[in-house]
Amino acid sequence: MPHIDPRELTLDEKVIEKGINRTAKVVKGGRRFGFSALVVVGNRNGVVGLGFGKASEVPQAVDKAVKDGKKSLIRIPLKAGTLHHAGYGRFGAAYVFMKPAAPGTGIIAGPSVRAVVELAGIKNILTKSFGSNNPVNLCKAAMDALSKMRTKEQVEQLRGVTIE
Repeated sequence: MPHIDPRELTLDEKVIEKGINRTAKVVKGGRRFGFSALVVVGNRNGVVGLGFGKASEVPQAVDKAVKDGKKSLIRIPLKAGTLHHAGYGRFGAAYVFMKPAAPGTGIIAGPSVRAVVELAGIKNILTKSFGSNNPVNLCKAAMDALSKMRTKEQVEQLRGVTIE
C-alpha cells in the first residue's frame, strides 16, 4: 500500500477518553509521574491513523501521539458511508468485529472503536468487541479490521476472477 503524506491532508485528531494514563516512579525525593496518550488522527474521508505517545506532561504526550499517528495512516475503502463487507480485527487479546450497516443506523461502537471509525469517515456501522477491553488494544484491533477491508474490484484483481 502506498505511503500517505499527512501534509497533503487536513487531519482531525481525537484523544481517546480512557487513553491518557498516569504512571508513577518512586525515587528518593518522592514520586515522578509520567503520562501516556492514545490519539486517533483522520480526515473523516477514508484515511485514519493511531498514535501512542509518552512524556512527563500530558500535552507533550498528546503531541507525540499525534506525530506517531500521522506516521501510521491507512486508507480505507468506503461505500456510501459504510464498509464494503464485514470483518474481524485482532490485537493481543482484543477482538473487534465490524459489519456494514444500513443508512440511518449510525455508529454502534464502544468509545475506543467509535473514535477510530468516526475519524475514518464511517457514518453507519455495527461493531462488537470481544476479549480484552484495553483501549490501546481495542483501537489497534479496530485498525487491523479496517486495514483488511477490500473493494470488490480489489478482490477480483487479487483472485484473478470476476465476481457477480
